Amino acid sequence: MKIVDGTFDNAPACGRGWSVFVDAFSVPARIGIHPHEHGQPQPLVIDAQLGYGRAPKEEGDWIDYESWCARIADFLAHKSHTRLLETLVADVAALSFREWPALETLTLAVHKPKIRPGTRRVGVSLDWTRADYLQWSATAAQMHAHA
Repeated sequence: MKIVDGTFDNAPACGRGWSVFVDAFSVPARIGIHPHEHGQPQPLVIDAQLGYGRAPKEEGDWIDYESWCARIADFLAHKSHTRLLETLVADVAALSFREWPALETLTLAVHKPKIRPGTRRVGVSLDWTRADYLQWSATAAQMHAHA
């Protein structure tokens, strides 16, 4: 999915069901490879599309966007410094799948505002299904077992 002007473009021609979107969520994080990025948190901007596997139900099988934003902000506020934005995005995705059972697909696009002169945005995106998350989790568990 391509992000254009802070919105999701290339919406599927046929419906794929319900999703929750969060557009331009600004949150501080300890991120970056360069030494000058290690001192203080810096702003990140997150665009997210959180897709349901089936129709949401008021009885508890739904994705609360306010809770998602609050949980991600809290996670990033307490997370130690991460060098790669790609690693941080995978961590946010994994947290999302762990804590929201109704979540079946997730697209995250994250950028650091004003990071590169001459560009409007530079960042990374990740497009996962729950199956992708489960495979990533199994691989991570195997790597920890062999460490």
